[in-house]
Amino acid sequence: MNRQGTIEYVVLGDTKEIVIPPLKRMRLGLSRFRGLRCIHTHLKEEPLNQDDLSDLALLRLDMMTAIGVLPNGLPGLVYSAHLIPENSQRENWEQLIPIPFFRLDLDFPKLIHSLEDEFARVYGSRKIGDERDRAILVNVTTDLKIHAEESLNELKELAKSNNLVVLDKIIQYRKVIDPKYVLGKGKLNDLIIRALQLGADLIIFDRELTPAQIRSISDVTELKIIDRTQLILDIFAQRAKSNDGKVQVGLAQLRYLLPRLITKNTAMSRLTGGIGGRGPGETKLEINRRRVRDKINRLQKELKSLSKHRSRQRIKRKKSSLPIISIIGYTNAGKSTLLNSLTKSSVGTENRLFATLDPTTRRLRFPRDMEVVITDTVGFIKNLPKDLMEAFHATLDELKEADLLLHIIDISNPNFEEHIKAVRKILFDLSLDEKPVLLVLNKEDRLEKEFVKNLCNLYDAVSICAKDPSTLKGLIEKIQFLLLGSPPDSVSDSWQNAIKEFRKVKSSV
Repeated sequence: MNRQGTIEYVVLGDTKEIVIPPLKRMRLGLSRFRGLRCIHTHLKEEPLNQDDLSDLALLRLDMMTAIGVLPNGLPGLVYSAHLIPENSQRENWEQLIPIPFFRLDLDFPKLIHSLEDEFARVYGSRKIGDERDRAILVNVTTDLKIHAEESLNELKELAKSNNLVVLDKIIQYRKVIDPKYVLGKGKLNDLIIRALQLGADLIIFDRELTPAQIRSISDVTELKIIDRTQLILDIFAQRAKSNDGKVQVGLAQLRYLLPRLITKNTAMSRLTGGIGGRGPGETKLEINRRRVRDKINRLQKELKSLSKHRSRQRIKRKKSSLPIISIIGYTNAGKSTLLNSLTKSSVGTENRLFATLDPTTRRLRFPRDMEVVITDTVGFIKNLPKDLMEAFHATLDELKEADLLLHIIDISNPNFEEHIKAVRKILFDLSLDEKPVLLVLNKEDRLEKEFVKNLCNLYDAVSICAKDPSTLKGLIEKIQFLLLGSPPDSVSDSWQNAIKEFRKVKSSV
């Protein structure tokens, strides 16, 4: 029944259940209910069950009401419930006191308008001009909860890097991931209500979703749904400044979008709008597969042309006989800051993930009249999207020409060991695991000196504070040692062994 009292649907069921048909998308807004209330009978005088409350949440109904039936066939008690705004008890709905049918005296229009006003206050609390998307982060895991929390914290940083407002985080442990909705039905209900209570307009899943899952979840929640891959692609689309970067990101976006161009529906219209739809991916859904494939082919040709240009640059560098050093590491570890300190450059740095996307190359002169080429590269991250890896393969191929890789590690991050593993895995996937690598522990000023010293011994590394050039002396000596073979006055046996291994690798290349 709608708010004017007109019956919109009549549904017949049996003693076990009723099946509600697909409802019209009427009156739905960020702070509004559907404008329909469901009134049905319970053949036994029993309160609302879990299915009733689930439908109330999933369908965003104004109210769910069950009328009990007495043995003589007359109506008995009336049980009703409605959704409620955010509250300290974290309740999702309120169940009204059962009232005998013939005493029912509820001013429904007044109740529903007051409820919508309360929900609207949440949305109206935004600052004027703040048009940022407001997101809830979701992680559904079969792994340990602590790993899910770490991954979700990283997703939160990614969201902030994309200028999103993170309202809440939800973690669900499941033995088996639901193939259709990822979440369980109960948690999906909670998610819908939580989004309504907090004023969220975007749900971000900390995994890659299939096209079918995006459509299913979007149809149920009637919110914009994106996954981790799409979030990262969107960040790259914003940060790409060079022609190389724009082509590579555009190619990755189209490869991601292609299998999702199946049918024209509301889920896909959400997919291509706003977050996850910047750059070359910001096309209307009506773009068909053939046009997308044509664009992919054009970008691939353009990428090959750019790759040839980079190859010519590499040949020139080889002829100059200058050693090449590449700075690698997890995103936001301090790579660009180190480049600036070493070369007195002014490459842009920010305290957010993927602040640097386009590679930067500078020349560096060491105290011993030694000159090298040093390159800052794009940061790595766990579960780097496959499409992005393939698109950036040409850029990452630059690392194959490096004589030395400086692996920068932010040791102030509690998950730095996981970051080391993630970087090493990517190097292995790129067949770069045999390259000479110098581990550089950054942000030593944030930890106890003794602890940093122990980490250096453990990882055979050198510690620095990238912002403070006075801490770079040890790093410069180690680099000279690895490239020239002339160690500083005091050096460990492990470093002597390292130079031997480096020479072996170099001679074999």
